[in-house]
Amino acid sequence: MSAEQNEKVLMITGASSGIGKTTALTAAREGFKLILTARRKELLDELVAEIGSEQALGVAADAGDYKSLEQVVVKGLEKFGRLDAVFANAGTGVQTPGTEKGDASEWKTMIDVNINGLLYTARLTLPHLRKTTGHFLLTGSAAGRNTIKGSVYGATKWFVHGFAQNLAEEMKEWDGRCTTIAPGMVNTPFFDEPKPDKLDPQDVADAVLYALNAHPRNCVREVYLMPAYRN
Repeated sequence: MSAEQNEKVLMITGASSGIGKTTALTAAREGFKLILTARRKELLDELVAEIGSEQALGVAADAGDYKSLEQVVVKGLEKFGRLDAVFANAGTGVQTPGTEKGDASEWKTMIDVNINGLLYTARLTLPHLRKTTGHFLLTGSAAGRNTIKGSVYGATKWFVHGFAQNLAEEMKEWDGRCTTIAPGMVNTPFFDEPKPDKLDPQDVADAVLYALNAHPRNCVREVYLMPAYRN
């Protein structure tokens, strides 16, 4: 790995557990400096302690709150001075499935994170990524590529995929790269019960690093992962 790679700064939202945490640990091993954010400060503090405070900064914030997220970017730049990549990973689902019987208050919370949080993250970081010819990555989903009966969650992920394609074209104007990471079901705390036959968070983290480490001429637009097991 080059010295230049060791100086790269990656921001991750939804970093306190699951995909975000595993990606942070994987990127740390590859030498990235990390700006980490999530709502749960105690879990962020534990993660930063594991990585080391010289290499990682944790700032608790709600991805659906613009001002809160803005402070993450400000404090991250104060510590590291630059931003090379962003993994907009924060996301949430609903307890009540379907549309007709769905819970409108759950929808609002989910949209604030899955859609507005994504837009806010992009708006706040793109000016800094432009300076470094940087990379913006988003957590999409197999649910954003396939029709699922009545799934409002799936619809938010369709937004992620559509927005990412449009953003990739916008970033192309200054040679920036944009990647959607689209996993099927992943064995994370997102689900109430363990799902060991599904994807592991490490699989998704490996996909993120694959896209980040691709040659700058190569914009990996999407990485689509599905469990290999039949169950």
